[in-house]
Amino acid sequence: MADNARAKRLADLIREVVAQKLQRGIKDPRLGSHVTITDTRVTGDLREATVFYTVYGDDEERQAAAAGLESAKGILRSEVGRAAGVKFTPTLTFVADALPDTARNIEDLLDRARASDAKVREASAGAAYAGEADPYRKPEADDETDVAGE
Repeated sequence: MADNARAKRLADLIREVVAQKLQRGIKDPRLGSHVTITDTRVTGDLREATVFYTVYGDDEERQAAAAGLESAKGILRSEVGRAAGVKFTPTLTFVADALPDTARNIEDLLDRARASDAKVREASAGAAYAGEADPYRKPEADDETDVAGE
């Protein structure tokens, strides 16, 4: 079994090679400039690599990009093997990265929280306290005169 540092180096190399090949080497129109490789993970035995990608566009473009990556898998794997120089070239699996969708969902939730905070701020702008301004009991004023008279 390989060490984690070697798997990390191989994952970084795979990410760079796949991104460069997608940008310059593959002429598939489904894989335009809207496909971005976000992360790569390699198993401990260096046999399988998972490549995470995002596609900026609608669902139709995402499906087309997934099909394009699947058809270009062999070319990309051979390019990775040529660049890595390892005994066994890892098999590539492409997975759509959920990070942009998750980030968009978090931004929507934060916008809702900001709107709710603004409503509460507006409602409390003209409000007054239910009791006195200072609800805590204080010692009476005669205690101060007794202390001063000593």
